[in-house]
Amino acid sequence: MTTLPRPLDGLVVIEMATYVAGPSAGMTLAQLGAEVVRIDPVGGAIDHSRWPLAENGQSIYWHSLNRGKRSLVLDVKSEVGRDVVRRLVTAPGPDRGVFVDNAVGQDWLSWESLSAGRPDLIQIHVGGHRDGRAAVDYTVNAAAGVPLITGPEGGMDPVNHVLPAWDLLAGMSVTTALLAALRRRDRTGVGGRVDIALADVALAGVANLGWLSEAARGVDRVPIGNALYGSYGKEFVTADGRYVMVVALTPHQWTALVGVTGTGGAIAELEAAHSVDLRIDDSARYRLRHEIDAALAPWFLGRDAGTVGRALTEARVLWSPYRTFAEVAASLDGPLQVIDQPGIGEVISAESPIRWPDHATTPVPAPALGENSRDVLVRLGDMSDREVDELVRDGVVREAGA
Repeated sequence: MTTLPRPLDGLVVIEMATYVAGPSAGMTLAQLGAEVVRIDPVGGAIDHSRWPLAENGQSIYWHSLNRGKRSLVLDVKSEVGRDVVRRLVTAPGPDRGVFVDNAVGQDWLSWESLSAGRPDLIQIHVGGHRDGRAAVDYTVNAAAGVPLITGPEGGMDPVNHVLPAWDLLAGMSVTTALLAALRRRDRTGVGGRVDIALADVALAGVANLGWLSEAARGVDRVPIGNALYGSYGKEFVTADGRYVMVVALTPHQWTALVGVTGTGGAIAELEAAHSVDLRIDDSARYRLRHEIDAALAPWFLGRDAGTVGRALTEARVLWSPYRTFAEVAASLDGPLQVIDQPGIGEVISAESPIRWPDHATTPVPAPALGENSRDVLVRLGDMSDREVDELVRDGVVREAGA
């Protein structure tokens, strides 16, 4: 393998963000080669003890989202600490002057304030709503309408999605915006502030899927359980009580599913009764899903999960078993790897899903709080060890273990 520099080698990103969107963006940028410096307040930010936790009380969550970064701990309530932040954010050089934050009501972190020290500063700010109100994934998901079409068929109660999908998409939006802003600055010399509101990410998502236009036309989406809206998908239980999900979006997938289950006769009768061709009419598969479910279910119930899995795979059916997190963890599939996280022990991590032919993306552990404080200030802040010593003595800077 020919090893080339990673795409973002040399880029320095200063991050002051919590929870998922900003930190996940920083982690992605670090995986691409950027040096990402996360600045936390003394004692850690609000997400430093977020669940899930390891046996010793350390946050697996925090350490997972901050892999591969540098950690600097500052008393950002003090003017001296804020001056250090400004110094790092506005440092000169083509690979400097990049800042990601989700701070609320902090005028000293505004673009107007920071850009006074570097007019071509790039700031990517993550907020809740575009008017400044706070929001989290659970609240914007509820406001976007998703929980009211989620859950068992016939259910009336909203069901929240436990995956913070909008947070993760917001994180990807941050990386996209940052790279686009860098491209513009390289070409024009112009920086600027980019705002990304979590609520906007959610509304754009449901709009771009056509869900809102459908609703505006009078179609009332309701919960349909695990069925696939507008085509055919269904969970089935096997003889040993395991669940599998099968999907048939294409004519080939549908033909494979009918063939392996030996239900061609029953399906032909269903087609004749309704004058449809289920092989090519996926909307008909959706409308007749309950009748199709009834035809297919006995085949699954008559076989254990292993037999079902082998048969579906051999027939090239689009399917997957339902797995617990423990089963997924034991599999170490795809990008999953076990690494040693100092302070916690072995954890399951993941290399970047962005695979390059010329270099590996082995996951790097997260730093301890303040682990890189001195190095960051000396190397990136152009300070002397004596200056750092004074900041440590005055309680403005904290180093790991202090």
